[in-house]
Amino acid sequence: MNDTRTRTVDVAVIGAGTAGLAAYRAARKAGKRALLIEAGAYGTTCARVGCMPSKLLIAAAEAAHHATHARPFGVSATVAIDGRAVMDRVRSERDRFVGFVIESVDNIPPEHRLTGRARFTGPDALDVDGTRVEAPSIVIATGSSPFIPPVFDAIRDRLIVNDDVFAWEDLPRSVAVFGAGVIGLELGQALHRLGVRVRVFGRSGTVGPLGDPVVKEAAAAALRAELDVDFDAKVRAVEPEGKTGVAVRFADADGNERVEHFEAALIAAGRRPNLFDLGVERAGIGPDATIDRETLRWGDTHVFVAGDANDDAPLLHEAADEGTIAGDNAARFPDVRTGKRRTPLAIAFTEPALAVVAGGFRAVSERGPFVVGQVDFGDQGRSRIMLQNKGVARLYADPRSRRFLGAEIAGPRAEHLAHLLAWAHQAELTIDQMLAMPFYHPVVEEGLRTALRDVAAKLDAETTSAGAKTGA
Repeated sequence: MNDTRTRTVDVAVIGAGTAGLAAYRAARKAGKRALLIEAGAYGTTCARVGCMPSKLLIAAAEAAHHATHARPFGVSATVAIDGRAVMDRVRSERDRFVGFVIESVDNIPPEHRLTGRARFTGPDALDVDGTRVEAPSIVIATGSSPFIPPVFDAIRDRLIVNDDVFAWEDLPRSVAVFGAGVIGLELGQALHRLGVRVRVFGRSGTVGPLGDPVVKEAAAAALRAELDVDFDAKVRAVEPEGKTGVAVRFADADGNERVEHFEAALIAAGRRPNLFDLGVERAGIGPDATIDRETLRWGDTHVFVAGDANDDAPLLHEAADEGTIAGDNAARFPDVRTGKRRTPLAIAFTEPALAVVAGGFRAVSERGPFVVGQVDFGDQGRSRIMLQNKGVARLYADPRSRRFLGAEIAGPRAEHLAHLLAWAHQAELTIDQMLAMPFYHPVVEEGLRTALRDVAAKLDAETTSAGAKTGA
């Protein structure tokens, strides 16, 4: 515990993850005295327990899957999966990524850092394990934690969250995965491909980040063909079994009651912002106060919230942008300004990969009329060559301006396709301008051209129809 004393700064940043580091740097760039406060180990969620270790596990799973499914190409292979070797590489590379973050923190002058748990004691004051910190502006960047619904109370002592997976020394023989969002699907499919018996219990029809019913159904069909997954599972009970196992009682698709036994249970029911136990009410933040997405200001206070802590877009690149906006506004407070936000982009690294651009179907449905163009990857040339011809992509356009509004994808190379579409959206391109771009042959990107042509034809038909009605 630190000795009781007082630190006076211009901006206090609570949390040294991606958003917190960005906020600290923005405040320092503005010439302000900034203090970075961290209660736990340094190293971002992404590097330590998120995107990087999960992609390491997925890479191992893809290597095993492609080798085992090479026979249709005329190639035979025998695959042996060494769970310990898989997890050794995951942890080793994970530690390397975390090391880069720690190194960047170590380069911050010690007098700009403070270790301890921060709590508000007043509008402009924090207690950090006995040290009083006074700051006219405060940035909260405390990240998020896995959410565990009460239904799992009976097995809480043996339940695994995604943070725990990357500490495994070996792969388990069987895992029940609860949740079919991005984390549940990515880890569930990866573990299945690495020889683990997996069943995924979804809820309310959720399929990763998808909202478009056509894309969701295509993705669900492709995933069900490989993986034991129920996207609207009827779980009756989850009970402890033996020293570490669990028994899951559920109704299958035909309504029959079943019980399955698993060595481990992984909960992937989403994450919740780490805003509890901060005493934010002492900062004048009421229960109805909201966080402005454009400024990151919490209500009408001098407190700003960035990264996973604001529960808006829990992604590394968004956290970095938000940290910069929050830190800049905290430094210039009360002259708060709107920050520049990029086109929203969400990706699940499954197979088929899933992607949502600019909010996808839900966003365009809320804004008014739109036109849809579609490509089915079943007959798309390059996709068929690679035997990855599953899924569909749907692109949305404004019927009046012909501007590209967003997309949802379930298909091969979706992470790359989504980036191209996000760039097009941020550049405010029209469908015609996108069609004027080069498309090489044969590449998966030609599928986008197919969908764009479909949109263009429908837009032309609407224009012709409207012209006929008005006598134009």
